[in-house]
Amino acid sequence: MDDNKENIHADMQALGRAARAAAKSVAKSDTNVRNHALMAMAVAIRRDEALLLAANAQDVVQARNKGLEPAMVDRLTLTQKGIASMADGLEQIATLSDPIGAITDLDYRPSGIQVGRMRVPLGVIGIIYEARPNVTADAAGLCLKAGNAAILRGGSEAIQSNQAIAACVREGLKSAGLPEHAVQVVETTDRAAVSALITMNEYVDVIVPRGGKGLIERIANEARVPVIKHLDGVCHVYVDLSADLEKAIRVTDNAKTQRYGTCNTMETLLVHTGIAAQFLPRICQILLEKGVELRGDNAACSLIAGMKSATEEDWYTEYLAPILSVRVVTDINQAIEHIATYGSQHTDTIVTEDYSRTRQFLREVDSSSVMVNASTRFADGFEYGLGAEIGISTDKLHARGPVGLEGLTSQKFIVLGDGHIRE
Repeated sequence: MDDNKENIHADMQALGRAARAAAKSVAKSDTNVRNHALMAMAVAIRRDEALLLAANAQDVVQARNKGLEPAMVDRLTLTQKGIASMADGLEQIATLSDPIGAITDLDYRPSGIQVGRMRVPLGVIGIIYEARPNVTADAAGLCLKAGNAAILRGGSEAIQSNQAIAACVREGLKSAGLPEHAVQVVETTDRAAVSALITMNEYVDVIVPRGGKGLIERIANEARVPVIKHLDGVCHVYVDLSADLEKAIRVTDNAKTQRYGTCNTMETLLVHTGIAAQFLPRICQILLEKGVELRGDNAACSLIAGMKSATEEDWYTEYLAPILSVRVVTDINQAIEHIATYGSQHTDTIVTEDYSRTRQFLREVDSSSVMVNASTRFADGFEYGLGAEIGISTDKLHARGPVGLEGLTSQKFIVLGDGHIRE
């Protein structure tokens, strides 16, 4: 290990020790104290709007000079509306019910003891993310509300923006009498800091990566700390034989074109062969007019002039762009088989008026969100009533789907007795 890496490792260890100590204080803090900190952060962000925009402008100039893709620059750019949204988000988190200390399933056992479960913080959460500076405020707010400390490592392209937002976060913590180390933003842009963070299992309890597939794959492969993640968002809409065509048009259009670059955007459209001739010409005309490139199987191409032939790779691809794969299937079983083969267990929806096929789809599609007659774009913490989300998990342990406050906590068993002993 060279001197620079040794220094970074030592610095990260120091951040970890400080976070572990701060986590104990946050876990013991009163709900009102944490809410006070969140509201104070929001006030500071609104007050420092000009400073945040100036810091972000530096990041944007550097990003363009480095030749970053326009989509990345777009995600990096803060606006007045975006800053207001950050502040609004913190205020909304403050209004959410505090999960910490909630006792559930309390019941008497034959021995006379009462056994239940209490919700508790995870401890120290490491967040690794790219481009979007708003994640600094969102992650800080959610981790704090759930009684955790956080170590935030944003991308090098947003370093000035993240540091400016972090100053507002620290001000809010100090205002509430909470340790400033409860939320720390890693200052170095060296990738060695990520390697250190994801292996500090003595200080960090869970890692949440937010970014591209490459980043998440690297963290999943190298981490010695548990990871809450999803790799791909290969989401499907299946239009069943019994679908209401008007509903199918609305859902399909929205699932693809409401936003192209999100993980819950539809990437593959599956259509029952018995309705394809009625449905595909209508929806494809709408999509083509919006500039969406269509890639289909032989059956779909025979119905739509100008549609490109899909390759095997297309079915696996998360485009994050105005491109859509289209396949005509013989029945719901083939649709479910396609989703199981090519999907990423993120979000899939069926458009149907048939109750039995609704039940079959809900039961057999093994994704973190399964929907009926609704756009995949609803797979979002705010839309699910979680207030906000730290990310989406396609894992099956601990948290699955949008991860909100409850996903940033765990449970412990509690036992209430009155001198009871085991015979």
